Amino acid sequence: MVDAPGTTPRARPGVVTLSSWLLILVAVIQVLNLIVTLAVIGTIRDVLKDAYAGSSAESAGDLAYAFTIGSSVLTLLLAIGLVVLALLNNRGRNVSRIITWVVGGILLCCTGGSLLNGVSGGMMGGGGSTDGNLPSTQEIQRRLEDALPSWYTPVSLLLGVVALLALLGALILLALPKANEFFRKPKAAWEPPVPGGAYPAYPSTPGQSTDPAYPSTSGQPGGPAYPSTPGQPAPPPVSGDQPSTGQPGERRDPEPPPGS
Repeated sequence: MVDAPGTTPRARPGVVTLSSWLLILVAVIQVLNLIVTLAVIGTIRDVLKDAYAGSSAESAGDLAYAFTIGSSVLTLLLAIGLVVLALLNNRGRNVSRIITWVVGGILLCCTGGSLLNGVSGGMMGGGGSTDGNLPSTQEIQRRLEDALPSWYTPVSLLLGVVALLALLGALILLALPKANEFFRKPKAAWEPPVPGGAYPAYPSTPGQSTDPAYPSTSGQPGGPAYPSTPGQPAPPPVSGDQPSTGQPGERRDPEPPPGS
């Protein structure tokens, strides 16, 4: 996991890693359950059409088929979402942990309800119909059990139980103290200076030049001057002890008379 600059690197605890793997396991089970359901959806539609033929609920088979297809799309999206949440949890995103708790709690209720419904044998649910032309719930259940493969009910129950336990374990692991410490926002840490790095220079004193090529201010020794350009006269010497250059405007001392 990569942390922001200036923060202390955090080691991911094992409980978070295990929770993410359990979420991925739940996603895989969702896909397997989807494949099992799509394998028998045609049989379920045929049974319902035959059972409700000639009644007011004759389209029940088509409605069940359409409902199963829509649920399959949602199941696939849910499986992808669980994998994404698992990856984000591994990176220490607290928002993804909160979303995992919300989505996981809803999924726990749905999975637990489906298991209870399957164990009790109420696949279609509800009581008997008030219309005498419609078959009873027990009759529909008996026809479905006769038409569906023998492996369908045990496999569905097994996948449901494993998914329920894995999801429950993933949610509990995310609530442990080690996980709380991992998802807590890291504090910025002090970083020592890097050897060889550039440091800011001290400010120069007023009146002092920082470049030796420029003349210094009054009262400070000057640095070397820039050489004059070829073809231009050099500046006059500063000292008064130097001989005159004979330039116009310069004062000359009178020469002594001959023989003096």
